[in-house]
Amino acid sequence: MKEIKAIIHPYMLDAVKDSLRDAGISGMTVSEVKGFGRTGGKAEVYRGSTYTVDFIPKIKIELVVPDAIVADIVQKLAAAAKTDKIGDGKIFVTNIEEAVRIRTGEHGEDAI
Repeated sequence: MKEIKAIIHPYMLDAVKDSLRDAGISGMTVSEVKGFGRTGGKAEVYRGSTYTVDFIPKIKIELVVPDAIVADIVQKLAAAAKTDKIGDGKIFVTNIEEAVRIRTGEHGEDAI
């Protein structure tokens, strides 16, 4: 199993969610987060003064999927989140050693 974490623009959440649902993903965790990447934030002008916004609002999506569908899910997620603008985000894939569904006690892929 793999955990996929994606940091995306907030306004792309519905498109990403629909794409993942169409790919058979039945559950995910979504969090509102803030951060910055290589650009280090962006300059804003307020009442004639320029200031730098260091932390940009983003959405973090987390899901765990079987190894067999990781590449397909990453591709669909990236395609749905892409705007071709700075700050489109990142996708991270990590190994998951175990998953347990608390309610039923199921383990491994049965738990996801």
